[in-house]
Amino acid sequence: MKTPAVAVQYVRIDEGSEGQRLDNFLTKILKGAPKPFVYRIIRSGEVRVNKARAQPDTRLNLGDEIRVPPVRLPEPTTDLANVPAREFPILFEDDYLIALNKPAGVAVHGGSGVNFGVIEQLRRARPQARFLELVHRLDKETSGILLIAKKRSALTTLQECFRNRTAHKTYVAMVAGHWPASKKVVDVSLHKFLTAEGERRVKAVADDADEGKRSITLVKILKTFERFSLLDVTIKTGRTHQIRVHLCHEGHPIIGDEKYGDFSLNKALAKGTIVPGCKFERMFLHARELRLPHPVTGEEVAVKAPLPPECQGLVDHLISLQP
Repeated sequence: MKTPAVAVQYVRIDEGSEGQRLDNFLTKILKGAPKPFVYRIIRSGEVRVNKARAQPDTRLNLGDEIRVPPVRLPEPTTDLANVPAREFPILFEDDYLIALNKPAGVAVHGGSGVNFGVIEQLRRARPQARFLELVHRLDKETSGILLIAKKRSALTTLQECFRNRTAHKTYVAMVAGHWPASKKVVDVSLHKFLTAEGERRVKAVADDADEGKRSITLVKILKTFERFSLLDVTIKTGRTHQIRVHLCHEGHPIIGDEKYGDFSLNKALAKGTIVPGCKFERMFLHARELRLPHPVTGEEVAVKAPLPPECQGLVDHLISLQP
C-alpha cells in the first residue's frame, strides 16, 4: 500500500538542520524513502537547493530553501515508537559527544530495508536528550568506535574535523593471504555506484578516471599466520567501503566480507573447516582507535575500542595453532 502523492514542498533550513548533507536531510524528512530513491531524485534535478541543482553531499546552510518533489512512499511497516531502547558500551562521554563501541551486525541508522539502527535505539534509551546525531558512519558489518554529537554546534565542528582530516581513524583487519611487507600505502581511486538492484557498491578505477575519487589507505602488518594477515589500517580519506575495496583490490580481501570478500573462504570459516575448532561468522574489520580535537576545548580526544571477543578469539586460536 502506498500513501497518496503529496504536493511539492519548499523547506527552509533552520538551525536544527544546518550543516547536514542533502541526502541525509531528505532521508529524514521523507520517512521511509530508501537511499537509492533519494539519490535518484537529487541527480534527476527534482530536488533543488535555492532553485539550483545540487549533489547528495551538498552541505546545507541556514536559510537555504529546499525544493522537495511530490513522492509516493510505502506505508511504514514499523512504528518507530516500537524501536527498542538500547544503550551501547560507552568509551567516552561528556556534554558534547559520545564515543561508543558499536557491535558488528547493527546498522548505524534506519533506512534501505533496515527499520532502525544505533541512533534510533539510543534516542529511545535517552528520551530526555534534546539532541543526538551521528557524526560519521560505520558499515553495518564493521564494529568499533562510533561518534554521536549531543549538540548541533559539536556536530558541525566534529564533521569539519573529518572533512579536514584532523580526525585520525585506525582499524584492525584480518585478510586472506600474506600481505607484502613492502606494501605500506594503497593509493587507488574509488568510484561509488548503484547496482541494477539499487545496492550501493564501490570499485577501484584508474587514477585519471573522471568518476574516481583519490583514496589513500596506510597498512601495517601486525601479525602473519599460515593463511591470513592481521593488519593495522589507517585511512587518510574516508570513502565509502574504502578499506574493504582497497584491500580486496590488492588481492587480500577481508575475511567474512560478504560484498567484496572470498565467498568460499568465508563459508569455510563459518563452518570451522579452515581453522579447526573455531567458527568465524562476521567480517573482521574493527574501528579500534580514533583521535581528534575536542569540539569545544580543542584538546585531543583519544579513544580506543578493544577487539570484540569473537575477533580476539580467532586471533588467539590462530596463535595457538602456530608451531
